[in-house]
Amino acid sequence: MEGALKGIRVIDLSHILAGPTATMILADLGAEAIHVEPPQGDDAREYGPFVGKVDKDHSAYFISLNRNKKSMVLNLRHQKGKDILRELIKVSDVVVENYRPGTMRNIGFDWEEIQRLNPKTIYASISGFGHDTLPQYSNRPFYDVAAQAYSGLMSLTGPEQGPPCRVGASMGDIIAGQQAAIGILAALFYRTITGRGQRYDGSMVDGLFFTLENAVVRYTTEGEIPKALGTAHPVIAPFQAFPTRDSEIVIGIGGDKLWAHFCTVVGRRDLTDDARFRTNPLRAKNREILVGILTQEIIKKTAKQWTNIFEKEGIPYSPVNNIKQICEDPHIQFRNMLVEIEQMGIGRMKIAGSPFRLSETPGRVCHGAPSLGEHTEEILTTVLKMPQSEILSLRNEGVIN
Repeated sequence: MEGALKGIRVIDLSHILAGPTATMILADLGAEAIHVEPPQGDDAREYGPFVGKVDKDHSAYFISLNRNKKSMVLNLRHQKGKDILRELIKVSDVVVENYRPGTMRNIGFDWEEIQRLNPKTIYASISGFGHDTLPQYSNRPFYDVAAQAYSGLMSLTGPEQGPPCRVGASMGDIIAGQQAAIGILAALFYRTITGRGQRYDGSMVDGLFFTLENAVVRYTTEGEIPKALGTAHPVIAPFQAFPTRDSEIVIGIGGDKLWAHFCTVVGRRDLTDDARFRTNPLRAKNREILVGILTQEIIKKTAKQWTNIFEKEGIPYSPVNNIKQICEDPHIQFRNMLVEIEQMGIGRMKIAGSPFRLSETPGRVCHGAPSLGEHTEEILTTVLKMPQSEILSLRNEGVIN
């Protein structure tokens, strides 16, 4: 099968996580993603864990974010490096970067210049607060942990009455990357209608704020400042993890009819007639009392016993899996979400697969991540039609590797 984005060329000037997430999605969907790296490589190449010997081509972190891409080393401190990038932009569709705002302008590749070079280009940038913001925000250096803190997400995460916690995955970067991919796809569709490119200005803080669902409207409509509730939901109950005899199990009861059935299943039919718990708003209001009562019942059996009961009775539930358990889970295996790749210098290794299950053009992991500068000569030869003599001269001058 061909990818949905076959024929789309992406110049990936990004590094570490947010930008590479966006370009990985595009590459999984069939785009040609050229990861333009400085001579020292993407910083992510220095992040562990490392597979085999520790060097820039054995970072499992980098590999997990840069499969399906090509790597081109280009020294943008050199004028000839900039000239090559200009020629690449002229024959490409998308440019993605996640530098601090102002960096692209300083090296001569701001939106106006990119638009001049190729009016059909979609230029996507990702930063902490975005480019179009108040001056005191735009140039602030930013990482995922800061985005989680600033956006309010951290205040909602962690145990009840405990300290704020970072979400276990780098959601500020990952969500910003996913949203950038959506924006780029929308811009590509618009280009098919108008023939014009456009700019996408992504913000990690905006991306996380967008995900806060009921927390924002609880404040704007009721003046309540939501707080962390552990695994509990603020407006639905019971809707959280409960201890069993041997581990924990998550139970989600989203409506009154399901609540009545659940009470019967756990042997507490009397709770359906309790005035404190008759409706979901009442159950949410009296959540602490309700959780105390249910905990006494759930802890009587093991997680496996409850699993068998809930499966049979149609109760929404889940075990609280660790990473080993989810990697070995039959669902993950069946959906091909843990894929094996052949990684240069390493051999066979497993990484997360593509979640984009389109019937005609599904997302695919076709090959591993590139070694640093692996495709530099190929791109200069096939894309820019550069003669070998000029390539050799560029290598001698330190413009390429």
